[in-house]
Amino acid sequence: MTPFKIRPWAITDLDSLVQYANNWNVAKNLTNKFPFPYTEKDGRSFIALANQDNPVHLFAIEVASQAAGGIGIHPQADIYEKNAELGYWLAEPFWGQGIVMRAIPEILDFAFSTYLIDRIFARPFGTNLASQRVLEKAGFVLEGKFEKTLYKNGEYFDELVYAVRRKNWPPPIA
Repeated sequence: MTPFKIRPWAITDLDSLVQYANNWNVAKNLTNKFPFPYTEKDGRSFIALANQDNPVHLFAIEVASQAAGGIGIHPQADIYEKNAELGYWLAEPFWGQGIVMRAIPEILDFAFSTYLIDRIFARPFGTNLASQRVLEKAGFVLEGKFEKTLYKNGEYFDELVYAVRRKNWPPPIA
């Protein structure tokens, strides 16, 4: 198993962030807030954003002493205040090694112990089968499918909504 750790972003991560984030295979499954191409300016802005809140809730996934991805919790507001969105990405060279599957429970433990939330949700593209599998393995349940609601690069995609509830976390050991 590939070792990793979750930690706050640092300006020293800039080179690896730009190297790994500047990949269409990563960006195509994320919102347009994750730009492609991904520049040094984008990286500097993101690292500043990731460190502006207290507590920090946007983290680097470190693999082999490099920031090789990101994972974070986005607390919601107003009538959604008991919810938080989970977001993540991982550099393509590290796909298929179980890193995100092992990182998600760490972030969920952090989120449920830090925020007064009852639900954490994630919204993968309908075409992102790997992300759907990793969410299901982490105990998320498919709550809904919205056909052709996402629009990226001139194409429509289905949006799936997966969630896990505080009362069901952690999941029972099989």
